[in-house]
Amino acid sequence: METQTMETQAVDSPAVDEAKAAAFTGRVLGDTAAAATIVLAAIGDKLGLFKDLATRGPATSVELARRTQTSERYSREWVAGMTAAGYLTYDAAGGTYALPAEHVPTLATEAGPAFFGGVHQELMGAIAQYRPLVDAFQHGGGVDLPTYPDDLHTGIARFTTMWHEHLLTQVWLPAVPQAQAMLKRGVDVADIGCGQGKALIKLEETFPQSRYVGYDNLASSVERARANAAAAGVGDRVRFLELDAARGLPERFDLITAWDVVHDAVDPLGMLQSVREALRPGGIFLCLDINCADDPATNTGPVATLLYGFSLLLCMPVSLAHGGAGLGTLGLPESKLRELATSAGFSSVTKVAMDNPFNNLYVVRR
Repeated sequence: METQTMETQAVDSPAVDEAKAAAFTGRVLGDTAAAATIVLAAIGDKLGLFKDLATRGPATSVELARRTQTSERYSREWVAGMTAAGYLTYDAAGGTYALPAEHVPTLATEAGPAFFGGVHQELMGAIAQYRPLVDAFQHGGGVDLPTYPDDLHTGIARFTTMWHEHLLTQVWLPAVPQAQAMLKRGVDVADIGCGQGKALIKLEETFPQSRYVGYDNLASSVERARANAAAAGVGDRVRFLELDAARGLPERFDLITAWDVVHDAVDPLGMLQSVREALRPGGIFLCLDINCADDPATNTGPVATLLYGFSLLLCMPVSLAHGGAGLGTLGLPESKLRELATSAGFSSVTKVAMDNPFNNLYVVRR
């Protein structure tokens, strides 16, 4: 009987298309090489190698090491690797390496609309918790946010600075005229999950008539937010407090914002209930979250792949570490937000029309 079963399994096994198998092996090789490339790119970003080449021009490995105060042997290996990946170019006549002008916006223009340095730093910080993540994968639970290294938190701040410098006041707020008019008039504003404070700093600089407070449950982020506000000259006009928003907000507000935060929450329903209770009559909640579909089968392609990676490495385990909902990065499509907002007592959810492959913006009314 066992022999027959094995034979049946062998007969039923699908034939392998060798060409497809070889093509997939090649694809995996490319993906693996890409992973190594991003590690090298993250090193170049962290040590200022890309920025040096962008501002001071081509260099030999010796010159680059001297200019950036790094080890020449490591710099030599780095420029060779980045050239192999096509990030740098090499001039054999002069023995110099260059960062092409077309690559500068992506690799060296801090806070620019195409800059990936913050994403790479964030990814390295998330990967640092690989071992505890595997343990949680096997046994349940999660990985607590404070245990992630500073690269994660600083990387997130650097990445999202692009939103605040190029989208927040130029695209998102003009798409919500009521919110923009409120800010111009002067209202009380809270930002939950404020991180290192970049959004509120930008809002205060643009709409100084309003009053701002940011809440975050990570003490180190609150400290960095205060330092950032002081450096920007608005430390006396923007407050930052350590607080878990799901446990209630201590004040009342006309406008509350959450920029890519709700899907990370341990208790997303509790967070939305706290927001509604803290809103004054006529107040609104601006909620930015991930642009995703209800059906995971339709969340495909490079953007979705990257987001699922961050979901497993960060968003989901951080929530599950405290027995939370564990929605994950793509766990808050429009239908789920509507469900939670209705349960929290909000009267309406309006999706703002905008073209953004990463995010959706919602106006949630009390």
